[in-house]
Amino acid sequence: AVSADHLLQASDFGISQLAAKKVIATLLPGTAFSLKEHYADARKMIDSHCAVALSTDLNPGSCFTNSIPLIISLAALHMNMRIEEIITALTINGAAALSREKETGSIDVGKQADIIILDFPSYHFLPYHIGMNIVKTVIKSGNIVAEN
Repeated sequence: AVSADHLLQASDFGISQLAAKKVIATLLPGTAFSLKEHYADARKMIDSHCAVALSTDLNPGSCFTNSIPLIISLAALHMNMRIEEIITALTINGAAALSREKETGSIDVGKQADIIILDFPSYHFLPYHIGMNIVKTVIKSGNIVAEN
């Protein structure tokens, strides 16, 4: 498997196996939030050398948000992730969880140039404005597709 999702109750052995097999732990903090469950232990996974991806898991049964800003805040506040880890989890690791890291997920020559420009002085501010849309410009495949 390329990735495993949710992992709210992953055991130490399970985490060690994810790391050993290089399976990406795709964590979905919006689900834990919506269901009032314990959050996945992202800190233990990262410290155990697991690659972690983050996503919303938007669906009508267990997660009612498509807000990446909310996911960022939940990951920082409840999963003990540093902002640099969150950015990695949302970009290159997210692309890798979908087996798309060769075409997207980072700014590199030959990749799609999917980029967002934020209306903030620093990426360090991301977790502190829960649920706010701070996107100024969206660039998809090198073309501006939205601007605020």
